Amino acid sequence: MQIFKSQDKLAEVVEMNPKLLPVINRFDIALGIGNKTIEDICSEKNIEQSFFLAIINTYHNPDFFQELEQEKISPLELVKYLRKTHEYYLKHTIPKLDELLDRLIESCRDSCGNIQMIKTFYNKYKKELKTHIDDEEKSVFPYIETLIESKQKSTEFTIHNFEEEHTNVEEKINDLKNLIIRHIEPTYEQNTGNEFLFELFRFEKDIRDHARIEDNLLVPMVENIEKQLAK
Repeated sequence: MQIFKSQDKLAEVVEMNPKLLPVINRFDIALGIGNKTIEDICSEKNIEQSFFLAIINTYHNPDFFQELEQEKISPLELVKYLRKTHEYYLKHTIPKLDELLDRLIESCRDSCGNIQMIKTFYNKYKKELKTHIDDEEKSVFPYIETLIESKQKSTEFTIHNFEEEHTNVEEKINDLKNLIIRHIEPTYEQNTGNEFLFELFRFEKDIRDHARIEDNLLVPMVENIEKQLAK
């Protein structure tokens, strides 16, 4: 699979993989990018180019981590990006899913028990996701920022604790998706049901990529910092 380079035009990157648009937006890059290259955009927006390339290539190519030079990535920039991703989930993705599910329930004509069961499962998943995000925002990210800025380890917490407690929220969204595909009764408006399911598929892909970035990039980087400080 293609690896994007600094001289590639960002518009062509979007045309090749439009699913990267929300990822690019997290860098405060909007549409109307003309024929500017990735290098042009990063220079204009004061974005660390190697980090931007690492992120879009990671979302585009699941094997990209094998080629990534982690020492070129700033942990603080990575935390900033992950916070933007959380904001996107809470302010855009979850409200959109809420709206689609409400429309799906309203379209139900007769027996609606299974749709109500789906809503119950969805609400439990949403609560778990928000707890997961809240834990990262209030505990993990501040720990990493303090570790890097103070250059000393002042708590018993380690990134290994985060690894152990890291909930695989991406697995629950797969359960929800399969519940809809296999068990929903055909008493609803099909286009609304499809739209809700499409959004779940898209969110599942995004959240799996998000988890891969944390597990394969953030955690190893912080582990190395902890080891250096321990010496």
